[in-house]
Amino acid sequence: MSEKRRLSLPVRILLGLLAGVALAAIGRTLAAEGYALRWGGKLIPAEDILDWTTSNVAQPVGNIFLNLMFMVVIPLVFSSLALGVAGLGDLKTVGRLGGKILAGTILLSGASVIIGLVLVNTFKPGMGIEESARAKLMERTTGADVEKSLKLAEQSKPFAQVISDSFSRNPVEDAANLFTPNPNYRGGGIMAFLVFCIIVGAAITSVGVEKSAPVVKFLESLQELCMAVIGYAMAFAPFGVAALIFQTSAKIGLSLFVVLGKYIAVVLAGLLIQLLVTYSAALWLVARRSPLKFFAAIEEVIITAFSTSSSNATLPTSLRVSQTRVGLPKSTSSFVLTVGATGNQNGTALFEGITVLFLAQFFGVHLDIHAQCTVVLMSMLAGVGTAGVPGGSIPLIALLLQQVGVPAAGIGIILGVDRLLDMSRTVVNVVGDIVLATMVSPKDGIQNEPVADA
Repeated sequence: MSEKRRLSLPVRILLGLLAGVALAAIGRTLAAEGYALRWGGKLIPAEDILDWTTSNVAQPVGNIFLNLMFMVVIPLVFSSLALGVAGLGDLKTVGRLGGKILAGTILLSGASVIIGLVLVNTFKPGMGIEESARAKLMERTTGADVEKSLKLAEQSKPFAQVISDSFSRNPVEDAANLFTPNPNYRGGGIMAFLVFCIIVGAAITSVGVEKSAPVVKFLESLQELCMAVIGYAMAFAPFGVAALIFQTSAKIGLSLFVVLGKYIAVVLAGLLIQLLVTYSAALWLVARRSPLKFFAAIEEVIITAFSTSSSNATLPTSLRVSQTRVGLPKSTSSFVLTVGATGNQNGTALFEGITVLFLAQFFGVHLDIHAQCTVVLMSMLAGVGTAGVPGGSIPLIALLLQQVGVPAAGIGIILGVDRLLDMSRTVVNVVGDIVLATMVSPKDGIQNEPVADA
């Protein structure tokens, strides 16, 4: 096939996603019907074959894809954010841009949580669940995943310590604990590492061009090397995405979706409104950009975010697309997107608000308007501190539940469907970062329309 006729990467990723869903659906159907395969004189149930395929084929392939993405996230964040800050020119510019980012984050996250609040109070997804279904869901509140999330929620820190820990004593340790946390680690995590990167970028600016030139050259080379590795990962993406989606689809049964259907519908509706209405309004009114052309330009980002369920894993793709397809200045996009991967998670804020109110309704805990406003504020703040990795919001939901008097073990009820919702809210998180970068980019440094396909 000629290069011109070759399917584009987003199309190949989408086909991989659809293939994963279809194969998992076939496997679950055969398992439910009791089919078996005769192999070596023995009958092997289809359910056992599905489990084996998930554990020994899909899981390793999916992990290889994610690991290829994650292995360069730390050096890419370091080089991109430091260069982004240095490229802004001076600390006053950094401060002004930081103020714009904060205002934009409050605006977008506030809108998302209010959307969730209105939807959950209108449709009341936690009410009207039959007792048998309620008992079935409650069985999920005891398990290793629930206990792990509750233990993480108990490790919350006072606000003063959160601020002090944001200034890293050991940035290498902070970075190392991003994806494989040490239970004894009590540092500032990704926020501390981001602050370190910003300080390095500011230092590059302050020492002058001549002295900082070797460091800038090194960081630029490091950034290019990271993007090359990401290129290898994206070439493997159709297979990795198929494997990840197969895992998710094979583990989640339709019965759970039926019982939690109203809750799922409310969350997805809220995310869709945030994505299509709030973001479109921000693009049109603030950035003076065409929402249709904007969304067409970032299709690859949307598919990558949905399939990986990780803002951090999607960051390299977001950086490349925002600069080459959306036309954002490199310094602005590098700064906003790396900070936004942790600090601007509108989809997570919406999801956390809806989930807390849903579980309050489920357990019959009445939350008055004051308590609901508390949930709104805490969801916005929690969205800032959520780790940009799959399932990173679950411990924070447990913390929010404890604050408003709802049994924190209730997170077990939604764990079964969280993967689907995680994939969906990651899309909103990542797109929100690019929308925010578009909103705060200087009008004289941004192209009028997204760059066309090559």
